[in-house]
Amino acid sequence: MRWWSGLALLLGSAAWAVAESDEETREATYFNGIKVPPMLELTPENWDKEFKASKYMVVKHYSPYCPHCIDFAPTFQTLYEFYYTSSPGGSPPKDADFTSFYGLRFADLNCVAYNDLCSRNKVQAYPTVIIYEDGEPVVTFKGSKNINVLSSAIEDVLNKAKPGTRPAKINLPKPGDKSAPDAAAAAADAEEAAGAKTPEPGSKTPAKNEIPPAPKGPPKNAAAVDANPPALGTMAAPSKETGVAKYVTYEFVPPVAPQKKLAPKTSPNPTGQSVPLTAEMFNARVAKTRESWFIKFYAPWCHHCQKLAPNWEQLGKETKGRLNIGEINCEAEKKLCKDLEIRGYPTMLFFRGSDRVEYQGLRGLGDLKRYADHAAEIAQGVQDVDADEFKALEEKEDVIFLYLYDHAATTEDFNALERLPLELIGRARLVKSHDVRLYERFKIWTWPRLLVSREGRPTYYTPSTPREMRDINMLRNWMRRVWLPLVPELTAANAREIMDGRTVVLGVLNRADEDAFSTAIREMKSAANEWMDKQIQLFQLERQELRDAKQLRIEEARDRGDERALRNARNIRINLNLSDRKEVIFAWVDGAFWQRWLRSTYGVDIKDGERVIINDEDNRRYWDQTSTGNPIVPSRTSILETLTKVTANPPKLKPKLTIGFFSKIVFDIRTTFRDHPYLSSGCVLGIAFGCLSLLRGRIRRPRGVFRLGEAAAAVREAKAPLLGLGNMSKAD
Repeated sequence: MRWWSGLALLLGSAAWAVAESDEETREATYFNGIKVPPMLELTPENWDKEFKASKYMVVKHYSPYCPHCIDFAPTFQTLYEFYYTSSPGGSPPKDADFTSFYGLRFADLNCVAYNDLCSRNKVQAYPTVIIYEDGEPVVTFKGSKNINVLSSAIEDVLNKAKPGTRPAKINLPKPGDKSAPDAAAAAADAEEAAGAKTPEPGSKTPAKNEIPPAPKGPPKNAAAVDANPPALGTMAAPSKETGVAKYVTYEFVPPVAPQKKLAPKTSPNPTGQSVPLTAEMFNARVAKTRESWFIKFYAPWCHHCQKLAPNWEQLGKETKGRLNIGEINCEAEKKLCKDLEIRGYPTMLFFRGSDRVEYQGLRGLGDLKRYADHAAEIAQGVQDVDADEFKALEEKEDVIFLYLYDHAATTEDFNALERLPLELIGRARLVKSHDVRLYERFKIWTWPRLLVSREGRPTYYTPSTPREMRDINMLRNWMRRVWLPLVPELTAANAREIMDGRTVVLGVLNRADEDAFSTAIREMKSAANEWMDKQIQLFQLERQELRDAKQLRIEEARDRGDERALRNARNIRINLNLSDRKEVIFAWVDGAFWQRWLRSTYGVDIKDGERVIINDEDNRRYWDQTSTGNPIVPSRTSILETLTKVTANPPKLKPKLTIGFFSKIVFDIRTTFRDHPYLSSGCVLGIAFGCLSLLRGRIRRPRGVFRLGEAAAAVREAKAPLLGLGNMSKAD
């Protein structure tokens, strides 16, 4: 049951963290001087739970991009604040509030983020307000409605719930007001309010459950909104008329305040020491908090742990006031270490609540401190930046992940975003923005979007549904594929990550020669950019060819009048899978530091000058010469000319091996068994069966019962002349 207790600990921590983040996501407001909690945000996950908690629910279904929804938002918010702060009528129990007395609550549902849920509720227009009773719709309003119309329907529901408790007349505030109208203002507005409720001659009052007609007149043009960006936020959309990017702006407050959400309650690491933790302390100070901890798991008898101890102690001093440093003795806390699946010593994990990531770098003080500095930045949450701040970050960081959002972003979007930075510690930065200038720079028309900028070059994450933007595993897998810099340095820590599964253009450079080094890096980056541009063009060309082939099939089926073939042609999906194509990555290695390895593996020595090697680690082969037989040098022309021939299928240049001939044979056999285990096993069994059958046929001898007649016949046949003339009798 130990594994179960560990799982329960982590699940409890995760639930606590989600509950805490939900409470701090939306801002509270004030009406009549009374604090009003944020309106309930419905999602597919909490839909059933929330509807079971209340008898009546007034739900606004909306789209953040709809101009009518934007105009209607203050009306619905004011209506919610008014009823929430109202006093229950009749003779309510002591200390009873309006919500609990009538069992009425307000909520909203973002139909862009949760389209399936809105479709299930048969919502076809925005905004749509539905009043639910015990989870079933009883009143539906389509389009923007006057606050008096909505209040009238709500009053019918309240009178049904508690007959005789509602006043005959209610003084309603105007949309956007922060207090109810006083008696004088109510008298002055009585005529206007009466006019709003009085039906026109010849018209009839909508009955309960009847959908009122949609308002007449053309919809409001969103493009007419002031295009000057406000101070707090923006919303952008491309022009449908001209196709030119035209951004319209709406003031909005981002739904997450990361500094407030993730700020620790106390200053981290106040003493500048590594804190020895027990299971109880770990549960109280790490698992059940959102504070960040860098923890070492060790055993006193471990030699590597003893060598790490001085550096770990110094790390605590270096991170005083910035990051919590801890250590757990796994000999004393065996159950905790087993629950956390600690399999080796020392193991260093970075925790933030229930989320964790393992540190796999070197154990020197400089490496640990560099990681801790990045971890301290991550602990502050995902920073919200504008275009100027992002430009300043690009000058310091090689890789930056940018999350672009607008006012339609939901709580779940930001909760998922906050879980991403852990694996980026020491690798890249993650920031978010709603600055229009960044929309224009990266040509973003839909939100939210995630991209990575390497040397100013964007690579986009392209999900097909909003749910995929909140899929943590999909996001992390994509980030792992693109978090390396454009031309990273090959080190012992990242060698496997760079070399495995890729074709690597590896520059053997001399860091000591600054001028030659900077020139070589510049040439390699230029080659990398040009190669990536070429691959994008080839991908677009291949995709266009598939589209053209699909269109030809459609036209052919249409000309023949074959409806079945036409349906099949239209159902062809253009989906190019790049996972089976070997990625090409550029990197460099310090030729002086790795001189021995480079000489023994590739036969290259930095003393002979800077070189470039194109390595295929999966097949234990490499290329170090151009088509003319000259060494590949750190030059854009030399690299691209050779790389094109190397990546051809089959390669146009003969490779060299990084291992011996017999080792290559063993390696090929092992690789074949790994990639095709069933086919290889069948071939081996077939060869073995054939060899066994041949061997048995050669050693087999005739066996059976000895017969005298057969032996005599054999003797006579042996004595017969060569040409068979033994029988000399006369023939008739």
